[in-house]
Amino acid sequence: MLGGFANRIAHVDLTHRTVEYRPIPHDWARLYIGARGLAVRYLFENGPEVEPFSPENMLCFMNGPLTGTDANMSGRQAVVTKSPLTGTVTDSHIGGWSAARMRWAGFDGFVITGKADTPVYLYVENGEVSIRDASDLWGKGIHTVIPMLKERYGEKDLSVMAIGQSGENLIRYAGWVNENDRAAGRGGTGAVGGSKHLKAIVIKAARAIPKADDREAWKVAHKRALATIMDEKNITSPRKGGLSVYGTNVLMNITNTIGALPAFNSQKTSFGNRAELISGEYVNDNILVDNPTCHACPVACKKEVEIKEGPWKGLRMESVEYEPAWAVGANCGLDDINTVAKLIDLCNDHGMDPIELGNVFSCYMECCERGYANDGGPLLWGDAMAMVEMTTKIALRQEVGDVLAEGTARVAAHYNHPELSMTVKGQAIPAYDPRGLKGMGIAYATSNRGACHLRAYTPASELGVIPLKTDPLAWKGKGELTKLFQDLHAFSDSLDLCKFSAFAEGAEEYAAQYSAYAGIPFTVEDVLVAGERIYNLERRFNNLAGIAEGSDYLPDRFTKEPSTSPGSEGHVCELDLMLEEYYTARGWVNGVVPEAKLQQLQVV
Repeated sequence: MLGGFANRIAHVDLTHRTVEYRPIPHDWARLYIGARGLAVRYLFENGPEVEPFSPENMLCFMNGPLTGTDANMSGRQAVVTKSPLTGTVTDSHIGGWSAARMRWAGFDGFVITGKADTPVYLYVENGEVSIRDASDLWGKGIHTVIPMLKERYGEKDLSVMAIGQSGENLIRYAGWVNENDRAAGRGGTGAVGGSKHLKAIVIKAARAIPKADDREAWKVAHKRALATIMDEKNITSPRKGGLSVYGTNVLMNITNTIGALPAFNSQKTSFGNRAELISGEYVNDNILVDNPTCHACPVACKKEVEIKEGPWKGLRMESVEYEPAWAVGANCGLDDINTVAKLIDLCNDHGMDPIELGNVFSCYMECCERGYANDGGPLLWGDAMAMVEMTTKIALRQEVGDVLAEGTARVAAHYNHPELSMTVKGQAIPAYDPRGLKGMGIAYATSNRGACHLRAYTPASELGVIPLKTDPLAWKGKGELTKLFQDLHAFSDSLDLCKFSAFAEGAEEYAAQYSAYAGIPFTVEDVLVAGERIYNLERRFNNLAGIAEGSDYLPDRFTKEPSTSPGSEGHVCELDLMLEEYYTARGWVNGVVPEAKLQQLQVV
């Protein structure tokens, strides 16, 4: 077996309440690296045509060969399943310490199928997984469940991942949240857990850092990677770079200024002066209380806050990230940072994706504004108290919350106005308007898990965060750039390193670290080929699941309604031109992977 693996996967059948321990197929480890890539391979073998809420659907928690090691920013784990929101393959990554503890407990991953007849959780310790009764946990929020389990098993060396009421009630954008309020938020992985009556995964494991196969090579690779992260010219530089000082929300004012911040359900591309009130700078100056971090991360981008006034006074939570703050903030016409924090905290407690929630709200708000929705009472732009109340109604599927629980695309369809859904493949957009950041347009359209910034983070180039700088308003070259970033990120997601490592590290650093741990020669070209293989496997999964020709698109609002904001005024997103360039680079035919490409990449 390659170095870097425990070479132990727990295969859990919840229907029959059995656990089997199996090694990783060697060819899969070699071709798909780990985490995202490896889990997608398991999912592919399980069958792309399964129904997401059926017992047959597979739910994978998978580490990479660097997870839980002393590699910088290596506290990540992929949660992979067939999404109930999109019907596509989806992977969502969770930070904090739970991934590292799984590795220290002696596992690379859990592959879960079936459905328990009553609520259960998994307990993991000393290389064994047991299935235990969760009846007393069912119906409770994550912020109640985790303390209960800590009291039961002790806080020392313990990590918990759980679903809230959203997952139990099959809200299609429910996720998994751990004790650090780190979340695998997107794609409905928590709802799949709820469909299986799986409430939590509890891991008890002391720190036990795995060793690289080639320790001398690792010293060199590790030193080089750390130097890039620490370099003061990079946004990752601890206590100096913008990501470290202000967290991910350093982007709020930047994207707003260039006319790339969607507001009021993307009717506008800027939130004006109000963006400052929900920005990372405003958080830093007014409500910041701590800078916690994840396993092996010197950057500390998380920002713990405490509300000092108003109805949520005394609330302490982490963290006011850029994407959630935009989603429930600017996108919904809300500029009160205290309520933004409260809404994000509710999402953490109920276990739901705040990006999708914010889009659900904004879509419903526009429907109400235009007179299309009148069955649940109006939800007005920026109505803080109503948004807080509605969040819990959605989690519990109460009243109109039952409609909103289905996700943005289904909400718009319910009110017979699908054009108001800012979604791709059924998943809502994050915080970048493709009229002001053209690369995001092609990245959203071609993402295998639905609209997403993390498949190909082109703003790193378009905002000048990395040395490879491009014009945010130029479309030419963005198809090729997106393909490159998709392949690179597919590889880093399979190691599994935090996406923010790519603000400093590149394929050279990734190749050197993987090579040292795995104990095999690995080049930059190998990195990109492995990433391309993983991306094509995902696309093949989607094609077989019925998501075929014409599935790479954008809402008309981005391609037909010009921006009216400074920085991007007059611009639309030239998707068709970028798609042509992208498909040429990929070797795809209108969104479908040809057999020859699959054979070339050893997918089939």
